Amino acid sequence: MLVASAGNVLVWMVWIGAAFACLGSGVAVVSFSNPFFSALALIGNLASLAVLYLLLSADFVAAAQVLVYGGAVMVMFLFVIAYVGPRQESPWAGGPSWQAAGAVLAAGALLVEIIVVIGLKAGGRLAHPAHI
Repeated sequence: MLVASAGNVLVWMVWIGAAFACLGSGVAVVSFSNPFFSALALIGNLASLAVLYLLLSADFVAAAQVLVYGGAVMVMFLFVIAYVGPRQESPWAGGPSWQAAGAVLAAGALLVEIIVVIGLKAGGRLAHPAHI
């Protein structure tokens, strides 16, 4: 009984560590300004995701995650980043563009949609089919 509970504690510790590594590296992917460092953080994200797959006893998916995404696809990303080179201009020069305004509008519309669906679900209107 003691060995089983110690193994369970170890599994939970690895799961929590991999989950935080996955979240942290995911935030690092979108927050780094250097694309090379973002690609390295993405490799860390894919590796921690493979650990989570291993904990789910999905050995083939974990191996495919490391070999296909962590190996082949990330090498391609790194070659493209090395080929394109660093960015010369600042993306926010001249104020916000129409793309930034569109992104804010789309995010606002998505937030309103989520709030409406949660309100309908909480009110019980989505529980029963509507009579047409």
